[in-house]
Amino acid sequence: MKAPRRAALGASRIGAPATLRMLALSLAAALLATATMAFAVALRMARRVVTPSRRVPDTRIVDIDVPAQTITLARTPDTVLPGRYGLFTTGSADYLKVGSVLASDGETVKRKLLTQVGGESSLAADAAFSGWYYERPEELHLPFTHEHVPAAIGACPAWLFPAEPRSDADHETWVIQIHGRGTTRAECLRAVPVFHALGITSLVVSYRNDGEAPRSRAGAYALGATEWRDVDAAVSWALRHGARRIVLMGWSMGGAIALQTSLGSAHREQIEGVILDSPVVDWRTVLTYQARALHVPTPVTDLAMGALRTGWAAPAIGADGPIPLDRLDIVARAAELRHPALILHSDDDGFVPSSASHRLADARPDLVELQVFRTARHTKLWNYDQQRWTDAIGDWLRAHDLVSAPAVDEGER
Repeated sequence: MKAPRRAALGASRIGAPATLRMLALSLAAALLATATMAFAVALRMARRVVTPSRRVPDTRIVDIDVPAQTITLARTPDTVLPGRYGLFTTGSADYLKVGSVLASDGETVKRKLLTQVGGESSLAADAAFSGWYYERPEELHLPFTHEHVPAAIGACPAWLFPAEPRSDADHETWVIQIHGRGTTRAECLRAVPVFHALGITSLVVSYRNDGEAPRSRAGAYALGATEWRDVDAAVSWALRHGARRIVLMGWSMGGAIALQTSLGSAHREQIEGVILDSPVVDWRTVLTYQARALHVPTPVTDLAMGALRTGWAAPAIGADGPIPLDRLDIVARAAELRHPALILHSDDDGFVPSSASHRLADARPDLVELQVFRTARHTKLWNYDQQRWTDAIGDWLRAHDLVSAPAVDEGER
């Protein structure tokens, strides 16, 4: 009777290590699966960052009152904003201008239609609310020409809006405008009349992979790390065509491109200043903010930023090469700044947080002026408070002797 008992005890002693090994293998497999899933999510996140995006619907058309020429939209933080805006649509019209808020409740917002809509119009419910406002250069009713800027990537289309100078100094000053991520140069048209009234010529440019300029091998954004070379080519073109002093103006990712141009251009001596609307000053701040909004775990966000920085991950995320996030961090490079900068940023941006703009202004108060807006949302500052936006730019240009001061009427003396 004792022998069988000893055999059972022996079997028990042999089975325990095997059970532990199986548990360890199961745990390792679970951890590997979790890590693999996290890595896959990180790669998808990184790919999304560098892939030129199409416009995504962010609101819904609830009703159009043709006799009253009003439109009712689903309520969002953007659609409730006061001011003039654009609405990208599908159907009988692809773009509408909308004006002031007429009524709102907890779910909808009724606005004035500034684009005439007829009774035969048929529009899909999904729409995208935009700060563009002007869609084509002809809408400005200002003289302009279609140009092509020769760059290493190929010829980049541009619009040139010559201005009547108010003085010889004004004649020498040009502004080069740079649009943001997922948009085209039409985004910049709002600012052209502001500079035109000040006697400053506007060159509104395109850059690689934006859908208008030539495509790179992978067709992906480098977040400003390579795009700035196309803008620098535009600086060269402007200097060959009469400009003597250059102001760079960048919107959103265009701000990152403008800052890289100001730091890396061979024509730094001719660049007199930088104007930034809702700019990306540090990509890591932006990516961290957006990931948190989407409830992406911090380790996954860190993996995504690691993938962006490394060459081996470039084929997996569809990039042309590693993206130097350190070099794109202008807060860390604040000591290298040489040109005065005006930053216009809303603390309620909702897409590109203003925190990096605040840090840059704190790091270089000698060069950086920050005009803080509230409620205005991302790249919609002109739309929200056109007068303040216009005055801020004019005052800054005059403070840096980039335009002449307005003449004083004798009756005001």
